Amino acid sequence: MKKNLFALLVIIGVFFAFKPATDVYKVDVSKSKIGWIGRKVTGQHAGELKLATGTLSSSGKTLTGGSFVIDMTSISNTDLDAGSAKKLLGHLKSEDFFSTEKNPTSNFNITNIKSAGADNVTITGNLTIKGITNEVSFPATVRQRGNILVAVANGVKIDRTK
Repeated sequence: MKKNLFALLVIIGVFFAFKPATDVYKVDVSKSKIGWIGRKVTGQHAGELKLATGTLSSSGKTLTGGSFVIDMTSISNTDLDAGSAKKLLGHLKSEDFFSTEKNPTSNFNITNIKSAGADNVTITGNLTIKGITNEVSFPATVRQRGNILVAVANGVKIDRTK
């Protein structure tokens, strides 16, 4: 896959968190995932990444911020046989792509949240991959269920070559 044709697409990120006495929610990383689709001239591949840590903050029922550390070494493939997946993952972890040996984590820090009606918001933040930070914005749905805050973002497009 060529660098300029590879785009990371977050399909779904579900963040479940338990609320302590303050308005900061710790992400339950065991129930959270980031799905990705990488495109190339001849097709595409899909997989997942795990979160290492994360927090979401709120004021009442309004999401106000958050930060996430993504475990880049956890990158997996979900659409190939074991042999082909191993080859692809070796390539994605290499210097040509995410350089996971030198950059085992990526970070996303929310800088702005704009209400888009009901439970919908537009989240803007700084995404750092391989030490390079770019601003990204995407729609999300945020719901509070008792002491649990649930945030879901679908179809987030990220060009990792930037």
